[in-house]
Amino acid sequence: MSKTVSGISLLVWVGVCFAAAALGSVFTARSVGDWYRDLAKPAWTPPSGIFGPVWSLLYLMMGVAAWLVWRKAGPGSALALALFGVQLALNVAWSALFFGLRSPGTAFAEILALWVLILATLVAFLRVTPAAGYLLMPYQAWVTFAAALNFAIWRMNL
Repeated sequence: MSKTVSGISLLVWVGVCFAAAALGSVFTARSVGDWYRDLAKPAWTPPSGIFGPVWSLLYLMMGVAAWLVWRKAGPGSALALALFGVQLALNVAWSALFFGLRSPGTAFAEILALWVLILATLVAFLRVTPAAGYLLMPYQAWVTFAAALNFAIWRMNL
């Protein structure tokens, strides 16, 4: 594979991840300024300004990880990339449920499924190329934290 093709494919994978982020932000933008701001939240909720930079870094790492798996193109890479696509769709769906529908309870149930799919993707990526799996570990950790925050917000606002 030429360096040009490799570089373009990296941009495509990162672009796919940021496209998912952009789609999720459509739902988020409708609620973050009023509805989310007014929810009861636990004291350990990060400041709003933290979410954008953290998610930007995570989407970048996800794109690089997917590119590494795609580039390897060996046994297990097709399944790993299919899992990646499903978890990315669930990532967007969470924003639609939590912010778009303003349904923290439904979003919590969904984030549990997302968490399992991220773990399955991470394991599949590790099997194809360990670096790709390692790149997903911060994402898994952040979604673990996000699930706990989602649960707390849901319970505090019943």
